[in-house]
Parts: sequence; C-alpha cells; structure tokens
Amino acid sequence: MSPAVPTGLSGAAVAKALERGGFEHISTRGSHAKYRSGERTVIVPLHRSLAPGTLRSILRQADWTVGELEEHLK
Repeated sequence: MSPAVPTGLSGAAVAKALERGGFEHISTRGSHAKYRSGERTVIVPLHRSLAPGTLRSILRQADWTVGELEEHLK
C-alpha cells in the first residue's frame, strides 16, 4: 500500500517543491499555475489547502511518489 499523501499543503508549497524538482513555471491563469519538465506538464491550483485527491493528481501528473514530494518540500 502506498504511503498517505500529506495533508494541509498549500498550492504555493507544492509549486515551490516542483520548481526544486526541476519543473519550470510556464504560466498562471487565474488561480492555476502550469509547470513543465520535458514532456510532463503539471497544473497546480494555488489554493490555501489542497485536497488529498488533488495532491494525488498532481503527483500522478509529475510522475512523483509521496517520498519524492516530501524530499523536495524540505
């Protein structure tokens, strides 16, 4: 069973982790930011708190594990 996704993370914190992990900010439209690394594109809602399902979707788009996210959050 995969580890549980962290709760209470903001969109800004996840966006910063993506940048640390090699993703480049492409654009922002409204409250959603687009990041790209190679062929991978990730859309991050810039909300105060991300729902667990939304965070799982971001991880799937980035092809990251929970451990990789936690490493880039530090």
